[in-house]
Amino acid sequence: MQLVIVESPAKAKTIEKYLGGDFRVLASYGHIRDLPAKDGSVDPDAAFAMQWENYADKGKQLKAITDEAKRADRLILATDPDREGEAISWHVQEVLRQKKALPKEVDRVTFNAITKAAVTEAMKAPRALDEDLIDAYRARRALDYLVGFTLSPVLWRKLPGAKSAGRVQSVALRLVVDREREIEQFRPQEYWSVTADMEQDGQAFVARLSRWKGEKVERLTLGNKGDAEAAKAAVESGRFSVASVETKPLTRNPPPPFTTSTLQQEAARKLGFSASHTMRVAQNLYEDGAITYMRTDGVQMDASAISAARGAIANRYDGSYVPDKPRQYTAKAKNAQEAHEAIRPTDFSKDKLGSGDHARLYDLIWKRALASQMASARLERTTVDFADGTGQTGLRATGQVVLFPGYLALYEEGRDDEGDEDSRRLPRMSEGDAPAKKAVHAEQHFTQPPPRYSEASLVKKLEELGIGRPSTYASTLQTLKDRSYVRVEKNRFFAEESGRLVTAFLERFFERYVSYDYTAELEDELDEISGGRAQWQKVLEAFWRDFKPRTAEVMEQKPSDITAALDEFLAPLLFPEKEDGSDPRLCPNCGEGRLSLRGGRFGAFIACSNYPECKYTRRFAQAGGSGDQGGDTGPEVLGSDPETGLEVSKRSGRFGPYVQLGDGKEAKRSSIPKDIELDFDWAVRLLSLPRTIGDHPESGKPITASIGRYGPYLAHDGKYARLTSTAEVFETGMNAAVVKLAEAAAGGGRPQRGSREPLRVLGAHPRTEAEIKLMEGRFGPYVTDGTTNATLPKTIDKDALTLEEAAQLIDARAAAGPAKGKGKKKPAAKKAPAKKKAPAKKAKAE
Repeated sequence: MQLVIVESPAKAKTIEKYLGGDFRVLASYGHIRDLPAKDGSVDPDAAFAMQWENYADKGKQLKAITDEAKRADRLILATDPDREGEAISWHVQEVLRQKKALPKEVDRVTFNAITKAAVTEAMKAPRALDEDLIDAYRARRALDYLVGFTLSPVLWRKLPGAKSAGRVQSVALRLVVDREREIEQFRPQEYWSVTADMEQDGQAFVARLSRWKGEKVERLTLGNKGDAEAAKAAVESGRFSVASVETKPLTRNPPPPFTTSTLQQEAARKLGFSASHTMRVAQNLYEDGAITYMRTDGVQMDASAISAARGAIANRYDGSYVPDKPRQYTAKAKNAQEAHEAIRPTDFSKDKLGSGDHARLYDLIWKRALASQMASARLERTTVDFADGTGQTGLRATGQVVLFPGYLALYEEGRDDEGDEDSRRLPRMSEGDAPAKKAVHAEQHFTQPPPRYSEASLVKKLEELGIGRPSTYASTLQTLKDRSYVRVEKNRFFAEESGRLVTAFLERFFERYVSYDYTAELEDELDEISGGRAQWQKVLEAFWRDFKPRTAEVMEQKPSDITAALDEFLAPLLFPEKEDGSDPRLCPNCGEGRLSLRGGRFGAFIACSNYPECKYTRRFAQAGGSGDQGGDTGPEVLGSDPETGLEVSKRSGRFGPYVQLGDGKEAKRSSIPKDIELDFDWAVRLLSLPRTIGDHPESGKPITASIGRYGPYLAHDGKYARLTSTAEVFETGMNAAVVKLAEAAAGGGRPQRGSREPLRVLGAHPRTEAEIKLMEGRFGPYVTDGTTNATLPKTIDKDALTLEEAAQLIDARAAAGPAKGKGKKKPAAKKAPAKKKAPAKKAKAE
């Protein structure tokens, strides 16, 4: 019997069907072991020896693999054809060797697509494990561990609120933060444009001012309204005729088939997918045998695929759409390793496959791959210049005409920031024609800062710089979101305060290790290991020789010294020079103290040196501007509560503004909703919550209205109903409340906690055989096997969730142990302040 090991059960099932009765195919369910999250997992003093530990949730699967291996004559390692796949195969081999269950014959096979032809052909060409790829894996894994587990404790102790750092994640974060700084430092510049609505032979078009007072008009030539109005008047009074018509032929070639990076970029632009969701869906398509392997930076297709694509083009279009010669592509990305094909369909005759997101992504891959072998598009770009009788004022109109669409008939590549006047259509014009002038416009504009990164543009930038590998981008970006270093709004990355502070800390104290050039050079060295041109321990030794002493040096510094150094480093951002030349650090509240960066339990902030007499503060990321508007000058007294006589004040806290009644630990507090304009009366009403509406006519139990974490709501006997505004909290009467609660219970609002009907039954857990259900909970959808509940990450579409994904979520949740605070609650007791403890050395490296 021959035992074949692959990663996933879906892949195992398909391959076993192809191979026949003499083969037993089992899945490892990804990696079976890793470096444990504790000190000593990598020992730099022992040639970077690594202590591997089997995953706790893989015991059953490892036992099945071991039992079958003992009976097998031959072991075939058929994991994915990349570095991670090679590593999984190596781990399986090493575990079986330790258990003395390794068959005498061990082979490695790889295939780029899960089709019968590809699999059976691969079985005819076995090889040994690639030691260079395994060394490259070990080097990367050790490097990421050493950075994460050495640098993260420094962050915890010297920078309150920081969570972790990583070799690639920190550099990706710096890109986001640098862009945020560019935007903040950008000073918009006013400029004006003058355009004329023209018409020739009944066809309207637009011409822009290109010449004024005999000089060429650039973008910023008209810098104020006066000049714009003068130029507009010149166009209005002029009689314009065509001075020249220039027509240039253009050829646009199709883009190459997708690589991992370009697939992530295009799926983000056109489908709105996150990088992690794109890779998850692509993995499913690959395991279903629909596409070739999706972790690749190669841009070429094999000869048989090119031939199939050309045949599909000929069947779909006429012969003019098939170029004379097949197209050949070469990767332009830095560090590209073209060991694998580009991402393409396994069968070009299938233009549709699956449903939902799987169908949408397959359609994108199919069109891109097919278009890559289609004829070029032929266009004609026309530029028409107009002049008035004096020759002092000129207009220009541009446009283009598609003479032959070629690949554009099927596919056009998306762009991050579009806007192109060349795509306008122009009427036919000849020298001397005098088109009718219908209207003239002068419009004010301001120069715009560079746009924030989208997932597509950030992935593109990382690839251009040679930072990280395309297969890791999805997890890197997800880590930044999970750490709350960034937030995503309208598909753009915004740097959070914690992310900006971590980046500032790393730039000040570990500049080399967040340098774009150094990170790319280190990536080159790791690729040298893959190619057998460098020894992995020597690469690690060179890195560790400088990195370890630097972390030790920073660890010895006092937190106050760290804050002082960051205060100086960040001065241009936090305390920019003022237009009137006054001291940017002078406190705007007391007029005497000086502002400086301070460290607090929840992160950094700006405060006055006269504290506690002056309680002015402002958030770390809020740069000082003219007048320093927006800073917190301390509690603002609104009045005295009519019932208790206690002081009612407005304050600012970590989570935003709030109102407070009284002082000390017993003080009552309430957040200020965004849909009200706060005054004393509103403050008193907010502090009076929850409001009792009355007893429910059926149950006799009270109905209350209040404002919670997710907004205003009604509560009755453990059931809830949403309210739409803060005003409704105080205005809703008994009849309306009863109706709203009844509608919510019937499913008109968010499903209640009491509802136990599953959204979908996914099937039996592949390892425990317990039934897995998809449920809707109070905080969103989750999966359960009856014992363990696992919340679905925001990146997973519940409608596209697979059984294996659900099983992995449950396994990961079970392995993590009980959630914090889920144990028995102990009664609160007064006790002396606990001594500060050093944080446990635990962090997840990249």
